Order: sequence, then structure tokens, then C-alpha cells
Amino acid sequence: MAEPARLSDASSTQRVVERLRAMLGERLSTAPAVREQHGHDQTWNELGLPDAVAFVQSTEEVAEIVRLCGEASLPVIPFGTGTSLEGHVSAPFGGISIDLSRMDQILEVHTEDLDCRVQAGVTRKALNAYLHDTGLFFPIDPGADASLGGMAATRASGTNAVRYGTMRENVLGLTAVMADGRIIRTARRARKSSAGYDLTRLLVGSEGTLGVITEVSLKLYGIPESIAAGVCAFDSMEGACNAVIQTIQLGIPVARIELLDEAQVRVCNAYSNLGLAERPTLFLEFHGTTAGTAEQSEMFAAIAAEHGGGAFAWATHQEDRNRLWQARHDVFWAGRAYVPGKSALATDVCVPISRLADCVIQTQQDLAEHGLFGPIVGHVGDGNFHVLVFCDMGDPEEIKTVKAFCDRLVKRALAMDGTCTGEHGVGRGKMRYLEAEHGAALEVMRTLKRALDPQNIMNPGKIVTI
Repeated sequence: MAEPARLSDASSTQRVVERLRAMLGERLSTAPAVREQHGHDQTWNELGLPDAVAFVQSTEEVAEIVRLCGEASLPVIPFGTGTSLEGHVSAPFGGISIDLSRMDQILEVHTEDLDCRVQAGVTRKALNAYLHDTGLFFPIDPGADASLGGMAATRASGTNAVRYGTMRENVLGLTAVMADGRIIRTARRARKSSAGYDLTRLLVGSEGTLGVITEVSLKLYGIPESIAAGVCAFDSMEGACNAVIQTIQLGIPVARIELLDEAQVRVCNAYSNLGLAERPTLFLEFHGTTAGTAEQSEMFAAIAAEHGGGAFAWATHQEDRNRLWQARHDVFWAGRAYVPGKSALATDVCVPISRLADCVIQTQQDLAEHGLFGPIVGHVGDGNFHVLVFCDMGDPEEIKTVKAFCDRLVKRALAMDGTCTGEHGVGRGKMRYLEAEHGAALEVMRTLKRALDPQNIMNPGKIVTI
């Protein structure tokens, strides 16, 4: 295991580790396997090992750790469940990985106000299981059973974003530990406020580079009376994309609308035994009253028919819907099983919805021209799609080809006035594209980083360089 570059000297690091061991006991680990688990994600982003992993149980413990690390200029890297995909959790300069998974308490649920407050380590599935008997649910669904603190930190979204928005719209407030160890609460429980700077939105999406999120207050929603879901295959990718565009433009309140290209359908069929036709396919879900979901479904069916869509295959029973969406969420593992022996690189971009068909079709052509296998799946209701491209990490030429493809994909999206990442975040993996995307605004981000974290200890080497 390679030694990381250092922001602090080895003796200072060792003193911090010894003080943390005295404070946390067995909840501080320096075991190589634990450090490695906390030093990389599920893609090919470079491994960066922390010096130790602290399993915290309270905001006050996080604050004390940050204060100790600040005294030694030792990096602090927040860790939720490790499901991020752009190197967010790696420790390129060493430091202390703060594992928040044991901060898993649901602190408050206000059913009458449709909100709740949870510790950062609570996962979205755990929250919804807890809420089940209240008639409420939390809709943001990135696929993985991510921690809600991590979802806030990366500004996550997912399959329901087209109707319910992203974490940006659904986080009401945060408790966070700042770089100097101060504990702040960014907002009260009111649904809106014009009192001062919006620190909640500043920290949502900051990926641990400005502070460590320890508690999250969230909007909740009533479980719909009726849920209708199904699949619709199309003659062409252009037809499928245009059906999505028209559905959104007409204001049909679809809850989920997911695109799978032919390759992705083939992979899902093999892994999840779906038996779908290998054609561009939309997975959809409508929420509302029984009459409302029926009307929405009929309107979409008419749109689909105009664009070469076939018959809509309904999943009327909950177990059928669960199987359908589980297959959608399993695309990463389905791809890895379909291409054994190769590494999977998951990447995403997002473009204005009017450019969706152009971007997807050009990406498919790019993959074909360079002999790459890259199934495409997308939350296309908001113009966001993912490519899971496979690479033999023992073949330098293939690595070069795949990296070049990813670079072209981002530049294609930026040329269409899109973004280098719709929901994966920046981390280490997409830092090099921020100047092209943001221009002079990137220096404003650096100014914020310097002001709030002058020692550059908060998840350094991510989003912006200092």
C-alpha cells in the first residue's frame, strides 16, 4: 500500500491517532483491511488510504475529532456507506476517515408537518421502513441504500427525481461540524425562510469539503393511494427520448421515467430474468389517485404510440413493481456479471432535456466506433443518463480508450450546455472538468473553501484544488 502525500508530519499524525484511541477505544481502527475499505469506491478511482478510521456515535465526537485534526493539520474524510462513485471517500493525503454509519438514529418525525430529523448514518431504506406505518415516505432513491448524510453531501437524486426533486429540494436543514470544530444548525423547521445566507444549500453537495454533516432534516410525502408502473419498448432510441421530452413538456406528473438502451435491456434480462424485447425501453411509474394514475397512463400511452412505442406492459401487483425496479437498481451488478473479468466504470452526465436524444445517440455511436461495451440507463425525465463502460485494467490501450471516451462524453454534454455530472458528484474523478463548466465561478468556490477551511483539512483533493 503506497504511502499518501502528507499535509501533516508522521509524528503529529501518530499523536492524533493515540489521542483518538484513548477517546474511542475499539471504535478507532488502524487495521489495513478497514483502512482499505474506507479508501476507495466501487470504480477505478485511485486508492487513498486514511491513517485510521473513527466509528463515531455523536455530533460531539465528530467535533472533537475535527478539532484534534485541525491542531495537527490532519485531513478529515467523512464516510457514509461507501456507495459513491467519484472517489469522494479516498484519502489522498492520509488523515482520519470519520465513519458515520453508527449514527443511525431517527431523532424526530413530525407527521403533521411532513418532516423528520435523522442522524447522518440512517439509510434511506431504514427511514422508509420506520415510516411505513405512518403513511409517509421519503422518495429520493439513488438505487444504492446510501446514508442520508452521504446523499445530502453529494446532492444525490435518482429514479423519483423527476417528480420529487433531488436532495437539494428535500433537505430542510442540517447539523454540521465545520473545519474549526464548531457545530452549526443551518435552519429551523419552517418550510421557508429569507433569514440570512442559505447555508443548507451551501453544504448540500459540498461532498465533505466544507464540513461534516451529522444530522439531516428532510421533507416527507404521503404514500400515494395508487401506484401504476410498467414498461414500454420503442422502435428507436430517438423515439423513446422524444416520448420522454413530450411527456415532460405536457406536464404529465410521471413519478419515474427511466430509459434503458438495447444493451442494458440485454444485461438486465440475463441478470434479472425479465424477458424483455431487446429494444430501447422506458420503465415508468405514476403516483396519485386511482383515477389520476389511470389518466396519466392513458396520456403517456398515446404519446408513446406517436413515437414508435409498443404496448404498455403493466406491473399491477406490488411484487411485480418491486421486481421491475430492483432490476433497474441492479444494473451495476448486472453489468459486472455480464462482463466478468473486466472493471466497470460508472459515469454520468446531464443535458437539457431537448438535447437528450442527441446526446444519447451520439454516445452510442461513440461506443460502437471505439469497440466499447457501455450499456446506457438514465433518469431521463431530467436529462440525466449513465454509462457503465467496461475496461480490462490489465490492458493499457483499453484503459486509454475508455478514458478518452469518458472525456468525450463530458465534453459532448458541456457542448450541449449540460453538466459533467447530474448526480454522481465531482469527488476526485471529475475535478478537471469544473473549469470548463463553471469558468470564473470556480475561483469563487475556491474562495469559499479557503474561508471556511483555511487549513484545507476537510476532505482535501476533492471538487477544487487549493
